[in-house]
Amino acid sequence: MFESVAALRAEHDDLQQQLSDPELHGDPARSKRVNRRYAELSRIVAAHAAWQQNVDDLEAARELAAEDPAFADEIPALEASLDENAEKLRRLLIPRDPDDARDVIMEIKAGEGGAESMLFAADLLRMYLHYAESKGWKTELLERTESDLGGYKDVQIAVKGRSSDPAEGVWAHLKYEGGVHRVQRVPATESQGRIHTSAAGVLVFPEVDEPEEVEINQNDLKIDVFRSSGPGGQSVNTTDSAVRITHLPTGIVVSMQNEKSQLQNREAAMRVLRARILAKQQEELDAEASAARKSQIRSVDRSERIRTYNFPENRIADHRTGFKAYNLDQVMDGALEPIIQSAIAADEESRLAAVGTEG
Repeated sequence: MFESVAALRAEHDDLQQQLSDPELHGDPARSKRVNRRYAELSRIVAAHAAWQQNVDDLEAARELAAEDPAFADEIPALEASLDENAEKLRRLLIPRDPDDARDVIMEIKAGEGGAESMLFAADLLRMYLHYAESKGWKTELLERTESDLGGYKDVQIAVKGRSSDPAEGVWAHLKYEGGVHRVQRVPATESQGRIHTSAAGVLVFPEVDEPEEVEINQNDLKIDVFRSSGPGGQSVNTTDSAVRITHLPTGIVVSMQNEKSQLQNREAAMRVLRARILAKQQEELDAEASAARKSQIRSVDRSERIRTYNFPENRIADHRTGFKAYNLDQVMDGALEPIIQSAIAADEESRLAAVGTEG
């Protein structure tokens, strides 16, 4: 059982040797890859050691029980612990999403519902900023288009983690947030007290670690510059500092006007463009292998409604996992972890089932 762990332990030992080599740290990209893989394998090695110790303890208890029945009392607890450790190790041995350790770029866009949708987009931004803070992640506002009432037509942020462990990665947690988020509440602009339903869309992209990771031919880029504008379309800058980049082969368009410097806006636009191209490439690979690798969460169409925020009932409901709770006020303050853990658990179950089918 778990024969594959021997090769992983050998790889873990080799990575440990690499980490002690000073030359490794002179290559940031390689160092990052080695640290991430080492952190991932460390979990497996530790889980396997716990399982093996459990096996040895159970074997010893059975041998002693044959001579002294008093030792038989320990056997049921050891058997239960063995099952638990075996299940933990089995889950860790399922291949991870290769992007789990990456940072992300998140875009929140107002949808159906007009001004109320824009206000809800601002509420979602606040929710994610609080959640990131609770995880010790750093956030950076890349771009925003504000509405007249203080909401957002769209807003983009970068979220950066601190751990090299893929299980603690930003993408490993926030990748499940992509989709349509529906809100039911009485809008601030509603004078009759009627409940309205509106929606906002969330897009999440794994960020590229190094610019060279995604090959972009400069001849494939159409770059336009223009004056930035604020709510209502009024100009807020007297220079052509805003930047719009179109990637001609894919048709992906990214606009940035948050910074006063054209160079800064261009750099931010390129970050988002690389992330979107990487995501598109991954989606194409997933499509090619969809028959073999279906993920309950990852394969959800981004246009699909994934969650409902019902303010009158203080209820939050995730339509993919069946999660439901009546602490919406806390969720909007960033208490997202139980919802995200339910998505991670559903994803693990889906991958376990896929492995069982392949076996």
